[in-house]
Amino acid sequence: MRQRSLTLVSLLIVALFSFQNLCYCDEQTILYESFDEPFDGRWIVSDKADFQGVWKHEKSEGHDDYGLVVSEKAKKYGIVKELDEPLNLKEGTVVLQYEARFQEGLECGGAYIKYLRPQEAGWVPQGFDNESPYSIMFGPDKCGATNKVHFILKHKNPKSGEFVEHHLKFPPSVPSDKLSHVYTAILKPDNEVRILVDGEEKKKGNLLSSEDFEPPLIPSKNIPDPEDKKPEDWDERAKIPDSNAVKPDDWDEDAPIEIEDEETDKPEGWLDDEPEEVEDPEASKPEDWDDEEDGEWEAPKVSNPKCEAAPGCGEWKRPLIRNPAYKGKWSAPLIDNPAYKGIWKPREIPNPAYFELDRPDFEPIAAIGIEIWTMQDGILFDNILIAKDEKVAETYRQNTWKPKFDVEKEKQKAEEEAAGEEGGLKSYQKKVFDLLYKAADISFLSAYKSKILELIEKAETQPNLTIGVLISVVVVFLSVFYKLIFGGAKVKVEKKKPETETSTATATEASTSEAKTEEKEETVPAPRKRQTRRES
Repeated sequence: MRQRSLTLVSLLIVALFSFQNLCYCDEQTILYESFDEPFDGRWIVSDKADFQGVWKHEKSEGHDDYGLVVSEKAKKYGIVKELDEPLNLKEGTVVLQYEARFQEGLECGGAYIKYLRPQEAGWVPQGFDNESPYSIMFGPDKCGATNKVHFILKHKNPKSGEFVEHHLKFPPSVPSDKLSHVYTAILKPDNEVRILVDGEEKKKGNLLSSEDFEPPLIPSKNIPDPEDKKPEDWDERAKIPDSNAVKPDDWDEDAPIEIEDEETDKPEGWLDDEPEEVEDPEASKPEDWDDEEDGEWEAPKVSNPKCEAAPGCGEWKRPLIRNPAYKGKWSAPLIDNPAYKGIWKPREIPNPAYFELDRPDFEPIAAIGIEIWTMQDGILFDNILIAKDEKVAETYRQNTWKPKFDVEKEKQKAEEEAAGEEGGLKSYQKKVFDLLYKAADISFLSAYKSKILELIEKAETQPNLTIGVLISVVVVFLSVFYKLIFGGAKVKVEKKKPETETSTATATEASTSEAKTEEKEETVPAPRKRQTRRES
């Protein structure tokens, strides 16, 4: 009996705690949309002519949980929900959070949300489009070299009265899988902004810092004087050719870069009189071949079987090696320029557009809208939240997102294991891509982020380039690391031409070459070959 009483008390305590927590969430929650019920009536679809995409109320794949789904490819989508009353962003903490799932993957498309400011008089939700003004735009976007979780603040310049877009610098990358992910933006009263993906902090910045936003909210105090001009006699050359230098008498400018290797002899058994290719003895002229229409028929070439057993066929030539006597074109050595004045810069003057801010002059949020153009279908939005406390967002993440994500993760793991060796390479490549996306988010690689993402994009579409891309990114990483340690000092490296060219130069070169080849094949009709009809 006593044990039963203790159990009952425990249940009551848990229930009371849950009730208090629920009340707390309700108190701090400005908007919560679970899409458990159809969205008709609560969300208004744009009736603008460009927005032909059809929104659907569907279950997330593998769950009983419903969401708002993009149903067609290559369409523009627009939908909006007005808040009961505008939310003031100038007071206290504001948390923006929602889930997005790319059920068919994401090659080119966005899944961001616009938090709209109050619209002009006469505006109706049915008129929502890309021109509808917003205060904040937040969420994932991936297409081509673009791969980022946007955070854009549209802020009114107090001097000019114009609204300017201010983009968060070096935002996190978009997860590259088909799982449910939750995106969170936290705005604090001390101007701190934090971006979380799946509850993990990926980026932290200051709304008023020029290091974190481009362009910065606060303009520079001083600017270059547009009236200042560089003097005509200003010499910016740090080094100049030594006018007293004379070319040495033994300097041979005509010496070739490469010469034949005299120490190499022709291999024994080399077949000088045998061609590398011969006509296919099994080939015969097609019965329907018309010499007048198709030209004189020639049998296709095949590898000469006699060459397979020999070290080589055809005319033998010595391989080329670097000429030790090569010096190239002579030029006078450089010396310090006595007239050098440094790199000229215009003098600075006070910026007439400068102003000071203690806190961004946020416009209120009056509605939320999803306005996207995407080449993907199956994009699902769920559990959209606006709250005044981080704990509320964490509670929703744990209760709504985490259980779904864990199920999806386990299913993905099981599928990868079931694939075995057949799917081993794909699984390995996915891990490589995930690692590279994380590397792209490292702060000291920020200047190279767009290049790294471009390499990853090409590798995802051409899996045979995975190793090359990994090598390229490692080279970038080591180069940056070297600059950090040694201050960017240049190392003179003698470039040596290899005997044979390799195809592992860089993944970018390989993919660019393939892309150009494919484009040429698609746009330029191939000339008619004599063997074409036979081969077909």
